[in-house]
Amino acid sequence: MEIKIYGDSILRKKCLAVAKIGDEEKQIFDSMVKIMRQSGGVGLAACQVGFNKQMLVVDCQGKALRLANPKIYQKKGSFAIEEGCLSVPDIKVRVKRFKNIKLKALNEYNQRIVLNAEDLLAVVLQHEIDHLRGKLIIDYLPWYKKVKAIRLLKSKRNQNKSR
Repeated sequence: MEIKIYGDSILRKKCLAVAKIGDEEKQIFDSMVKIMRQSGGVGLAACQVGFNKQMLVVDCQGKALRLANPKIYQKKGSFAIEEGCLSVPDIKVRVKRFKNIKLKALNEYNQRIVLNAEDLLAVVLQHEIDHLRGKLIIDYLPWYKKVKAIRLLKSKRNQNKSR
């Protein structure tokens, strides 16, 4: 498993719902947590490591939160925060997010849960849920800044290929 970088088509796909959390999904969760931590990230969506499944992991104060099929059903407040992304290296984007969210999901034990999240946890969850929908942080940029960011990402990708 490796982190997919901007330009990989899986990052633009809408991920498929998970029917049940079984052994395969638990192994994917475990691998995702390991990769997220090795990469210095605070969240990771399954599509970022090549799985077209609605699964995400978040590092929540040293404990890994593992969720499948997350659906936000309540949103309150808002603030803007500068975000980075493991799949969009070296790009920072100021994104307006909800300050408080409530979501429903399956946890790693195949139980339906309700989660209340605020501040940084809410931001990270919204960022990862965007991934599950094929949306990246550069999509929040005005078109002219997005064009510049895409050029930079393509240039870096070409430099890495020539090495």
